[in-house]
Amino acid sequence: MLSRHAVSLALASALVVAGAASAHAGDGPDISKGNCDLMSFCVGVGTNGSNGGSGRGSGEGKQTSSGGKKPVCTVRKADPQPPPGSLFYGGEGKIVYERTCGNGLTTFFAAAPGANVPAVDPAVLAQQAIDKMQLVGPDIASPRVAGRYTVGVPMWMWVNQSATTFGPNTASATAGGVTVTATAKVSKIVWRMGDGATVTCTGAGTAYKASDGMSESPTCGHVYTTTSGGALGGKYGVTATSTWTIDWQVAGGGGETGQLAETRQSQMQVPIGELQVVR
Repeated sequence: MLSRHAVSLALASALVVAGAASAHAGDGPDISKGNCDLMSFCVGVGTNGSNGGSGRGSGEGKQTSSGGKKPVCTVRKADPQPPPGSLFYGGEGKIVYERTCGNGLTTFFAAAPGANVPAVDPAVLAQQAIDKMQLVGPDIASPRVAGRYTVGVPMWMWVNQSATTFGPNTASATAGGVTVTATAKVSKIVWRMGDGATVTCTGAGTAYKASDGMSESPTCGHVYTTTSGGALGGKYGVTATSTWTIDWQVAGGGGETGQLAETRQSQMQVPIGELQVVR
């Protein structure tokens, strides 16, 4: 998915080519009254043109939109308006506006004349809603810290599921009369096994049962080929990094929507030994 920033830059370039200049919304129709009827051109977010950043406890980063800045923006009417048939035409009777926020992010959207166009960055409110969720890293059920595992024997990996460790988790944030509701759920877990292998699992994994015997996990597993004897402390360091996919929308219908991704980590150590044969 293209970031909101990337899409916004494309829109801005096209409007400049068309000779567009910005005029304050006060120079046009009164947009402080009436019911909102927004149609956003931009879905997704970025931070100052970058999709990366340092995630919470993770090196994989997260996509966000200036979570620490005030969600107050400047709204202006595009002048001239995109003509009918153009990529950015808002539809009959609609007016195209641009919203520039304190994080340097500019988005373009269409609204009916007289609509209450909020000077609030919904993506920032989405981030505030995410902060309320208190999302954490995977709650690893297997491998167990106290367990002992053997070279060549399939290891089954799975996690316990809760609102804060796997989702779904929902929260809302409000500012300037605008409410954004965000729903987060883990979309994948990347396991770094300590022996150089990386395993990507798209779900919580499958719990092992004694009846499964020596079979491999159908959803998330790994087979060690060397012991952990040479590793620090005689154990492999295992890191499980979950990617949370968060969908958000402005409450009330007809508003903007978007998607964010954040990562969280959990770590543990597992000993891998050799099968001892008694002769």
